[in-house]
Amino acid sequence: MASYPVRALVLRKTKLGETDTILTLLAGDGHQIRAVAKGLRKPGGRFGARLEPFAVVDLLLHTGRSLDVVTEAQTVATHALLREDIDRSAAASVVVDLLDKISVEGQPEPKLFSLSTTTLDVMELAPVESLRGLVVAFLIKAMAMHGYRPQLESCACCAQELGESREFSVSGGGSLCPQCGTLDATTVRFSPQGRAWLERLMQARMAEVPSLDMSEDAVRDCFDLVRSFVAFHIPARLKALDYFAGMV
Repeated sequence: MASYPVRALVLRKTKLGETDTILTLLAGDGHQIRAVAKGLRKPGGRFGARLEPFAVVDLLLHTGRSLDVVTEAQTVATHALLREDIDRSAAASVVVDLLDKISVEGQPEPKLFSLSTTTLDVMELAPVESLRGLVVAFLIKAMAMHGYRPQLESCACCAQELGESREFSVSGGGSLCPQCGTLDATTVRFSPQGRAWLERLMQARMAEVPSLDMSEDAVRDCFDLVRSFVAFHIPARLKALDYFAGMV
C-alpha cells in the first residue's frame, strides 16, 4: 500500500475501539480526509498531543482499504491557546465545525485551508471582544468560497438600487429593495449599517478584523444575519455556532 504526505488541519476526533481514533482533517488543498491514528488514546502513545482539534500538522498517511492510517505526525501549529481559553475555544469550534460540514472527500477547495488556518492564528491572539467579528468574517468568507456569496450591492431579486432597504432574503442570498422585500417569505430585517459592515468584513483580511471599529449593534446585526444565512444553506446543524451564539 502507498504512503503520501499531507499538511492538514485537525477538525474532529472520534473514538474507535479501545485506543484508536478516527481523525477528520482538512487537507492543504481544501478537501476532507478521514484517517485512523492507531493508539492515539493509549497513555504514552507516540503521537502525544500533536493530533488535537485546531492543530495544523504534517502527516504521512498510509493508504488503507476504507480509511488511511497515520504513520507519522509533525506539528506545524498547535494553536494550544485556543483550547485553553473557553471563549477562544468556542469561536475556533465554529470554524472547524463548519469545515467539517462543508469540506468533501476528494473535492479540493484550495483557498479554504489558508482562510481557516489564518483565522485560527488570529483568534489565538486577538482581543476576546473581537471574536464575534472574526466568526462573522470567517463564516461569510467560507460561505462565499462554497458558492454562497451574499449579494449586498444591489437587490438580489431585481438588481435595483437598495437605498435604505432593511430586508435580506435568506433563501435568495442577498439584500432586497423595499418592493421585492414583501415577496419573499424568508426575508429578515437587516439594517443598512449592518449591510455596510458585512461588505467591509468580506473585503477585509482576517488579520485586519480585530482592529475594525465596529459598534456592538453592527456586530450583533451581522452575526444574527450570517447565522440565519448559514443555517438555511448548510444541511446540518452547526452545534458549535449555536453554542457560541449563547455565549455572546
